[in-house]
Amino acid sequence: MYMKPIANKQVICDELMANAENDQSIIVLCSDSRGSASLAPFADAFPKQFVETGIAEQNLVSVAAGLARSGKRPFAASPACFLSSRSLEQVKVDVSYSETNVKLIGISGGVSYGTLGLTHHSTQDIAAMASIPYLRVYFPSDRFQTQMLMKHLINDDKAAYIRVGRNPVGDVYSEGNVPFEMDRATVLREGNDVAIIACGEMVKAAKDAGDILEGKGIRALVLDMYCLKPIDRDAVLRAAQTGRIITIEEHALHGGLGSMVCQITAAAYPVPVYCMTLPDSAVIEGSSSEVFAHYELTAEGIVKKVLEMAR
Repeated sequence: MYMKPIANKQVICDELMANAENDQSIIVLCSDSRGSASLAPFADAFPKQFVETGIAEQNLVSVAAGLARSGKRPFAASPACFLSSRSLEQVKVDVSYSETNVKLIGISGGVSYGTLGLTHHSTQDIAAMASIPYLRVYFPSDRFQTQMLMKHLINDDKAAYIRVGRNPVGDVYSEGNVPFEMDRATVLREGNDVAIIACGEMVKAAKDAGDILEGKGIRALVLDMYCLKPIDRDAVLRAAQTGRIITIEEHALHGGLGSMVCQITAAAYPVPVYCMTLPDSAVIEGSSSEVFAHYELTAEGIVKKVLEMAR
């Protein structure tokens, strides 16, 4: 399908376009972000199914909710840093409380904006969005999983928040080999010495870490927890049976994947859990890869932490 790595946001556009021609209820909304969201092709091909709200994220969500109430199937895209903070009240009231079928697409998530700094980083969106009743939260890892997720979301009737990054990402899966079950973690590698649970763009690092650890005689269970809410509790408890867990996420320490895993294990199967996250402070400025390297959110960083936990 694709010859080289592409950004997950492009896959979202491709799937929406593939369905919009035969389903005029699909409406895409942007907040002056059609270019950065890779949705300009959709706007050009389906102008009557595209709404531009301008730089007004609160209006974006409210208009999308109104369209959903009118029988449309809206997909509202905006930078994750603004969608998950500036329009949080509208998400809570117009989407959640009003039970509208709005799919919120947070683009350029995490530290994708790099040098623009804290104002443009979205390192709190798991905590914010997962706290909203009825709102599902998904962080797909690569283009193939994003495509599978979108196929499901285009056809269901429940609200969701989907966060994707800004840049092309390495493949975790391959065409024709994308094990996927809605709201269930994907097992990337079997093992019983340690468990690594990752989400979003950190999944590739987790998978690579599993390969490195295998060469050191350590068999790691590696889970792609693309579904943050509802989180796959059974998969977390399976991970706990290894005796130690490392979580890794492009998110702040509080309220993210690691916090969720700790809640589950503390109540049902207490084991040591180490949460690899971004710091509880302004993140350094730099490209995504530079930021990840600085905070050791890499395959090598995971391996280092696994070896430390084994001592």
